[in-house]
Amino acid sequence: MAVSGLFPVLVLLGGFAIAADPSRRTVVLWALVCVVVAGVDALLALSPKRLVIEREPVAQLRLGEPGRTSLLVTNPTRRTLHGQLRDAWQPSAGARGERHPVRLKGGERRRYATSLRPTRRGDRRADRVTVRSFGPLRLAARQRSFDVGGAVRALPPFESRKHLPSRLASLRQLDGRSAVRIRGQGTEFDSLRDYVEGDDVRSIDWRATARRRNVVVRTWQPERDRRVILVLDTSRTSAARIGDQPRLDAAMDAALLLAALASRAGDRVDFLAGDRWVRTRVSAAANRTTLLGELVQAMAPLEPALLEASWPTLASAIADTSRRRALVVLLTPLEPAAIHESLLPTIATLTHHHRVVLASVADPALAAMATTRHTTAEVYAAAAAERTLALHERTASVLRKLGVHVIDAPPEELPPKLADHYLWLKAEGLL
Repeated sequence: MAVSGLFPVLVLLGGFAIAADPSRRTVVLWALVCVVVAGVDALLALSPKRLVIEREPVAQLRLGEPGRTSLLVTNPTRRTLHGQLRDAWQPSAGARGERHPVRLKGGERRRYATSLRPTRRGDRRADRVTVRSFGPLRLAARQRSFDVGGAVRALPPFESRKHLPSRLASLRQLDGRSAVRIRGQGTEFDSLRDYVEGDDVRSIDWRATARRRNVVVRTWQPERDRRVILVLDTSRTSAARIGDQPRLDAAMDAALLLAALASRAGDRVDFLAGDRWVRTRVSAAANRTTLLGELVQAMAPLEPALLEASWPTLASAIADTSRRRALVVLLTPLEPAAIHESLLPTIATLTHHHRVVLASVADPALAAMATTRHTTAEVYAAAAAERTLALHERTASVLRKLGVHVIDAPPEELPPKLADHYLWLKAEGLL
């Protein structure tokens, strides 16, 4: 049972009786009257158990975008319900206006909507729906909570998509130059043409030559159907917050931009995410128009695990994904201890079979800390920051000697830098 704001008013009214007869008997008697009146009022209220509550499906949202969820409440009785309804959600779902006054006549059905604006990526779940049904005097109410399932999926926001049009324009220019500059090279058949002095005799198409009665050679173009494998590290190092977002979310943004660009370039994109185990994977889609949708769905529920990354396990998953040479992008923090313990013993195998790029989300606060030296405390903090940056650079240098290209940039700079490196590889014919 719950009481309304009118119940304290009823209790205060007893002050007149107590003032007339200030005795213990009067106080006890008035308290008993208040309890009995409230109890009777609650008993006369419509039982919330009689209601039928359903939740309409909740549409998916990008992180930070507004949405709403609706409850359908049906009163199958002949009595009118006067009360309140609360549609409770996880705090990170960003629910607003979840409390609703309810006046539901017998046999009536109404919809009650709650606004949602998730503040964290992933599946944000609904808690219980609580209904208070007040009696005729509105002094007390019956209260009951219902488990009405519901969830809203907050997808990665893909903020770096603003860089996609300019990179696609660069890709189109690159394709046009490639058709002129390296026509006749590559492994993918392009066309037939007459033989000219200096052509490789191994390119002669003898059947076409016999048909035309003139020597004809095959021309080739660079292969477009290349493999790009994105590997997202979800271990403990990805849980660190850079600014107002986890490092994992910034790495996802870079992966989405590269995936969108590579799929438009005609390459096959695979995605792996894991730490000690492979958490999720997206294989190269036959229909590339669905790739981004599959990726954001796979990324949405991922959360950092308080585990060390097992790079031998992830390297085995990469080998299972493709036996052909591919561009492997490791989206993992440039943390010296984690890299030296697990990644370095594995990296030689990866670089032997694939072209490897390591993309790390850098913390701009380190650079700012290293340059601020006004007080004694700031000098010590700057020394610690300088040491950390030096360790990062030393680790990056070791990786470069092993054939890994390292990109270490702040969250807003990493996606375009990774995309530009991919375009450079295309322009140099290294993919």
